[in-house]
Amino acid sequence: MSLTLKSVALFMLASIANAFTYDRLDKNDSLLLIVDMQEGLFSLARDFDHNVYKNQMYAHAALGKLFDLPVVMTSSSETGPNGPLPDEFLEWYPNAPLIKRLGEVDAWDNPDFRQAVIAANKSQIILAGITTDVCTTFLALSLREAGYTVFANHEASGTTSEYIRDMANDRMRAAGVNLLSYFAIVCELMRDWRNVPGAQEVFPVLDQYLPIYGMVARAHRAAVHNGTVLAGEDILP
Repeated sequence: MSLTLKSVALFMLASIANAFTYDRLDKNDSLLLIVDMQEGLFSLARDFDHNVYKNQMYAHAALGKLFDLPVVMTSSSETGPNGPLPDEFLEWYPNAPLIKRLGEVDAWDNPDFRQAVIAANKSQIILAGITTDVCTTFLALSLREAGYTVFANHEASGTTSEYIRDMANDRMRAAGVNLLSYFAIVCELMRDWRNVPGAQEVFPVLDQYLPIYGMVARAHRAAVHNGTVLAGEDILP
């Protein structure tokens, strides 16, 4: 084989090896998991300010309402110090499976939980939980092994330190888990502001759970209704 042919062959092999497929969330093929976001375990989420983390945890749980996603919830030994899931989650999804694990650390090891996930018949899994390095990571890795495309909401999982969080996220990332922010998840599920759910449904939710973006919308509304272009602003490019 000539040097030129060898170069072409090596280039083609490199191209194949570097091929990339964008795993895009599809609201019609996604299942939301709420994993061990229990009132007692909440105190272990020390890698975020607790007021911020509570908002992020609730934002994750509310994704099912916004995008009409099927939901599976699970708790671990909730009659002990771990405590129950917040009442709001149970009220939001009264018909969703709630698997109360009595001992399994990895939720996938619980046959009822595993069957609930399989029964949803979705290939994409959105999850978050407490703690990031155990409940979220163990389940994410098991789901990857089972063939699912996994999206971990890295803002809605909490653990005992930023260092442990970062190591856990690296472990998931190395296994092919997609780590996304809350806003990224919302935008991938929505795809287009003209869709339904779109601007009409999403802006009020962002105003509640991502107020920095809600204020962008409020400022735009105020500018349209009451705004005046000041001298100097009119000549800006």
